[in-house]
Amino acid sequence: MGSTVTVNGGQRLHFVDYGGTGAPVVLLHSFLMDLEMFAPQVAALGREFRLIAVDERGHGGTPADESFDYWDVADDVLALLDELGLPKAAVIGTSQGGFIGLRMALTAPERVSALAVLGTSAAAEDAKVAAGYRELVSTWSDQGPAEQLLDMIANICLGTADATSWKAKWSTVPADKFSRIMATLVHRDGLLTRLAEVRCPVLAMHGSADAAYPVCRGAEIVEGVAHAEPLVVVDGGAHFLSLTDPEAVNPHLRKFLTEFA
Repeated sequence: MGSTVTVNGGQRLHFVDYGGTGAPVVLLHSFLMDLEMFAPQVAALGREFRLIAVDERGHGGTPADESFDYWDVADDVLALLDELGLPKAAVIGTSQGGFIGLRMALTAPERVSALAVLGTSAAAEDAKVAAGYRELVSTWSDQGPAEQLLDMIANICLGTADATSWKAKWSTVPADKFSRIMATLVHRDGLLTRLAEVRCPVLAMHGSADAAYPVCRGAEIVEGVAHAEPLVVVDGGAHFLSLTDPEAVNPHLRKFLTEFA
């Protein structure tokens, strides 16, 4: 299911446009995931909004044959809006998807009507955490995606949620692709000093049990953006919040999108 377009000088981009007559909303997934992680939002919000889920570079059905950064991915998504004839859209981004959503809002502020970010950060990656991720790349390269490695990633990203189907997908990721997408994550630039440039309304949500980014990262976004809603903290929520805690997340998304999308 889905379609593929070519954008930005030859980059293939896979996406699913779920259709509908409601306001368009782009869904941007997390690191190592794909557009299927938004199944709970498609089920809950698909009748009210035109949901467009994207596989980001190096994930799902979208290749990444050379190095890239999240500004490149933001340009990919903006080019997709051109392909679909959409002058603007709201954006929901979880973790890595939030990195991209913030860059879309900075690159083309007139094209992002509203932005919801979940379990994300506007800061550069912490140096110690980045070093740990580089060790992960080395282990993946030397040993492949061993079960212990997949379990560790699942615990960080999904907490206690069932990760069986996702670990099966992760186990097929070649070492060179894993290295490339991880390099994009650990080398990303920080945006804290640019948050005041974000003009659209922003909703930040964060799980209290997020094992990747502390709640203060969500608070920084709320404090830095001019038109931010109060920070929503989901008690016990995991890092990939939109997938693991949809019952807590979806009512907030519906209210925010109904008002601003």
